[in-house]
Amino acid sequence: MRHWHRHILIEICYPKAVTMSTSLENEERETEGAEPNVVRRSPGTGSSWPTTPLSASNSTVTFNEQSSLTANEQPFDTYFADEKIQIPESESKIFSFRKFWAFTGPGFLMSIAYLDPGNIESDLQSGTVANYQLLWILMWATVLGLVMQRLSARLGVVTGLHLAEVCYRQYPRVPRLLLWIMVEIAIIGSDMQEVIGTSIALYLLSNKAIPLWGGVLITIADTFTFLALDRYGLRKLEAFFGFLIAVMAVTFGYEYGVTKPDQYKVIQGLFIPRCVNCDNAALLQAIGIIGAVIMPHNLYLHSALVKSRDVDRKKKEAVSEANKYFFIEATVALFVSFIINVFVVSVFASGLYHVTNQEVRNNCISQNNTHGDIFPPNDEYVDADLYKAGVFLGCTFGVACMYIWAVGILAAGQSSTMTGTYVGQFAMEGFLNLRWKRWQRILLTRTVAILPTFFIAFYK
Repeated sequence: MRHWHRHILIEICYPKAVTMSTSLENEERETEGAEPNVVRRSPGTGSSWPTTPLSASNSTVTFNEQSSLTANEQPFDTYFADEKIQIPESESKIFSFRKFWAFTGPGFLMSIAYLDPGNIESDLQSGTVANYQLLWILMWATVLGLVMQRLSARLGVVTGLHLAEVCYRQYPRVPRLLLWIMVEIAIIGSDMQEVIGTSIALYLLSNKAIPLWGGVLITIADTFTFLALDRYGLRKLEAFFGFLIAVMAVTFGYEYGVTKPDQYKVIQGLFIPRCVNCDNAALLQAIGIIGAVIMPHNLYLHSALVKSRDVDRKKKEAVSEANKYFFIEATVALFVSFIINVFVVSVFASGLYHVTNQEVRNNCISQNNTHGDIFPPNDEYVDADLYKAGVFLGCTFGVACMYIWAVGILAAGQSSTMTGTYVGQFAMEGFLNLRWKRWQRILLTRTVAILPTFFIAFYK
């Protein structure tokens, strides 16, 4: 009885698989002269689940991944079919660091979506517009994101299918195609932000030598280059993503240390839900924080990434253990991303809240910063973005801060654009049961995202 909730979850997510699996088992047992498994119902719930087979291996129902596919359709495993991380044995039933290390990877790749240039810009704008007062929204949006990512990971572990594959098997053609189109739009929209963020970083690092439109073109080549890393193995690719997250933590943490925000106000903003004297811009920014953190296509990504671990889904203990370690890893990863986001909000709450364009322009002139002309000579409050934020840091705290900021944005743009390519591949092969080569997938999404971005950058 203690496992009934798991069976209900499986039936909700994958009802046809449960029905077919139970039918196949009944046929086999009837052939052998044994009593068939019956589908029982939980008292008072109306939900059904197959009884757990009694066997020496204590295995659960075996799901048939052919379910809901036509005779002409063949399922294929996702990108991780050729290389799955083996889970080591351990005597400890509570926690094993060796096992935790084996499960570490998918959560950190997933957390990069919480650190893309769009999120960073949302953070700095919330600090500029509302001071520290929206930090509590950022915190609870991250908690909500963790809950949704946990459900996404559990789906991948329990069923052996990622979210797009489940949708393909459970939804009729029209709603399935509509879902796929919406996911693709979300991916392309995020990709545009990542391309722009990378271009701004290169513009700052080259001191205007590389124009914005040139940075847009460079992002095409560098994405192909970085994605070639997966040829060296999944763990090396995960390590590279971990390195990029570390770069963001160090660079944005450095900015936090240099600007020295008021620690009491940071704590107050995190734990006191209020927004005193907030206008419509602050309200809009609060909604923007939630939209930047909760990214629907990230659920498809996480449910696919957990398939990279070799989990024996026939054993309830193995599935339960995988869910536990994936949840711990996702918690740690999102905590790291949350701290980085708090760094960014606090830096600009301390430095740009109710600061005018003229004030920043005067600082740039005194520092002989060639980027200072981006601030018009007026007394309006600064309308911050990624570029202005970097220039402000360089003019106020030294040119090194501007370059360090640009390195952090470059790491954010490169890491998120690669994970965006992966989720695009998972969505396409899941919703359409169609596999493309990765370079073809990059070419498609990048073409759609880069064309409008290029013209905006070129003519601006």
